[in-house]
Amino acid sequence: MSNLSNALRAAAIVCVALSSTACATVTRGSTEAWTVETDPIGAKVSTTAGFACDATPCTFKMPRKSEFTVTLTKPGYKTVTTQVVHEISGAGGAGMAGNVILGGVIGAGVDLATGAMMDLKPNPLVVKMERQ
Repeated sequence: MSNLSNALRAAAIVCVALSSTACATVTRGSTEAWTVETDPIGAKVSTTAGFACDATPCTFKMPRKSEFTVTLTKPGYKTVTTQVVHEISGAGGAGMAGNVILGGVIGAGVDLATGAMMDLKPNPLVVKMERQ
């Protein structure tokens, strides 16, 4: 009976460890809604990540681990170019900590690889455009 009890206990521990892996990936996902707003509205947006829109405001579903350059253009206004980066977020860091505390080294690796613990910065990107 003792061997069976130990086997069941070990199986339960394995199940808990496997179910707790990739906490941030499960709770936050590997993409996020990234928004661009301009004053005045109606600027064209292009990114080095391959996303674009013809008139702000725009929202894109972007991979959390991406970093890219954004170019904003509008006739009569100066072109604006800025960089968007990813940073470890509070919620993503908490998910990573949950992985480590619960022994989910594999889950921590998954969260790191997918970027689930990251947030894009700035988000939203808010730009006041200057006249030429």
